[in-house]
Amino acid sequence: MPKAIVRVKFKAKLQRPAEKGEWTFLRLPTEASKRLPTRAMVSVEGTFGGVAFWTTLFPDGEGGHWMKVESALGKKAKVKPGDTVELEIAPMAKEPEPTVPPDFKKALAAAPPMAMETWNAITAKARRDWCFWIVSAKKEETRTKRKEVAIDKLSKGNRRPCCFDRSGMYDKSLAAPAAAKE
Repeated sequence: MPKAIVRVKFKAKLQRPAEKGEWTFLRLPTEASKRLPTRAMVSVEGTFGGVAFWTTLFPDGEGGHWMKVESALGKKAKVKPGDTVELEIAPMAKEPEPTVPPDFKKALAAAPPMAMETWNAITAKARRDWCFWIVSAKKEETRTKRKEVAIDKLSKGNRRPCCFDRSGMYDKSLAAPAAAKE
């Protein structure tokens, strides 16, 4: 029997982060997060202020989720920081392909053939994990090292980064930013 689609309706306040503040985000209410199939990253589709969209929700490190709101989506929905927006979301039936960072795409192209074979054989979710593991590095040297490690591991047939915490419970690199004071 096919699994029932979980549709989650809620309202959330659009906020700016305290640091690096031109973009916006929202935190899902606890009850909304609990209705999703995982406390880790989850790709969803639905409506944001009546506008159709899809995105990947991030774990907030506390068992819930948060969402980065692209400026184009905020403009289409005619919302600004401080506004409360209504959302209806459901987990996506098929995981979308991640946007591969240009520097990692270049490293993959120059890698041994086995790295590309492994990359092409893994799931979109696994490719997303590799990409997020690389971009979550805070320093450029760390990011460079992670690209090298990724290519080495993929060349050896490793399908997932060994130390990427998808739940955000142990590594706070995916956690929600602190909101700016109003």
